[in-house]
Amino acid sequence: MSQAYMSQDQILDLVRRWADAELRADVEALDGLLDADFVCVGPLGFVLNKEQYLGARRSGDLKQEAFGWQDVQVRVYGQAAAVAIGTEVQKTTYQGHDASGQFRATQVFARKGDGWVMVSLHLSPIGEPPAWAGGAR
Repeated sequence: MSQAYMSQDQILDLVRRWADAELRADVEALDGLLDADFVCVGPLGFVLNKEQYLGARRSGDLKQEAFGWQDVQVRVYGQAAAVAIGTEVQKTTYQGHDASGQFRATQVFARKGDGWVMVSLHLSPIGEPPAWAGGAR
């Protein structure tokens, strides 16, 4: 089995554990999956550091009723970096306001020691592609 293939499996496992921790608002599990320098770009362009990201879950301000991560494609770059792109579908509230949606998500991972951590998450709302894009999704 190639190292790249093993790394893809490691990344897919990390992605599954992240999605499960998101659904359960498991701050302890999320803390272990995210790098100390983790940065999230939210679906409206706001930027959160790791503490801000975890804080919304810790306080209960962000509540997931349903959370899915699907159509994940992983690319591994050597032994140090990987990118996963997929679709995040969530039924969510933030401070009691609906924050549900379907987002294209890009996750960036870095190898730390024998494992991987998520260093970045970028969310974009999914809309219909413009005519010039030829129907790309």
